[in-house]
Amino acid sequence: MKRKLILLSFVLCINGHVFSQSKIKLDTVSVRSDTLILKGLLWHPQRKGRFPTIIFCHGSLGGTDTIHNPLEEVSLIGKMFAGNGYIFLGLFRRGAGLSKDQGINSTDLMDKAFKEKGQAERNIVQLQQLETDQLQDMISGLRFLQKRKDVDTSRIVVIAHSFGGSLALLFAEHEHDLKAVVAFSPAGYSWNLSPQLRMRLLDAVKNITSPVMIIHAQNDYTLNSGYALDSAMGRLHKSHVLKIYPRFGSTASDAHGIIFQNIEIWEADVLEFLRKALNS
Repeated sequence: MKRKLILLSFVLCINGHVFSQSKIKLDTVSVRSDTLILKGLLWHPQRKGRFPTIIFCHGSLGGTDTIHNPLEEVSLIGKMFAGNGYIFLGLFRRGAGLSKDQGINSTDLMDKAFKEKGQAERNIVQLQQLETDQLQDMISGLRFLQKRKDVDTSRIVVIAHSFGGSLALLFAEHEHDLKAVVAFSPAGYSWNLSPQLRMRLLDAVKNITSPVMIIHAQNDYTLNSGYALDSAMGRLHKSHVLKIYPRFGSTASDAHGIIFQNIEIWEADVLEFLRKALNS
């Protein structure tokens, strides 16, 4: 209980913005994934009902995906979506954030592979993680949400960032009940470095049935992932949107983090995409 109250106070004071506790509630939740107990932050409306729901697929947390404190990052977007009528689960996958003591962080595994055997080995470990442990954690989070009485199970979407964007595409390929995917900078750091990842993601979009929105800032690490996935989905006549926003900040890292650092630029577009995808 103490942790829950501290987190709530933290979110309420973030960047000087305050949201009404009478409208939105924050809980710390536990999600079983294999033998692990993962932690997540769950924002949900206080009123009774069944609500459209977002599961957030964070980036590597520990590598280039993390701009600031991961709790702050997730909280910034969690409270925004909750304020717009969504339940929002920011699930921390194994070894990351609030789940740091549960399993091994995928970033640590990739870094170890790179130090010992180089980029090729990192690419192998990265894809293994995306297709096994990391995917399992997301599936477990989805099953957790599907059991909640306040979740409209016909309107669950995934929003993702960077490494999490790659994972979200594999997640949507596996789970056709997801109604939409919004991927910020999917594979933005690794696309040019990993032929295996490129091939796997281009293959995944063939099997995704839900609408997909891909977002980059102009000066992201690369735009190649967005353009290639956009082209592939276009050829397949898949419902999708590619949005490239103007340059943000002074570095590729700044641009890579617009999901957290520049919510104002994408908020209306994403909410409109979700409204259409969910017919709401």
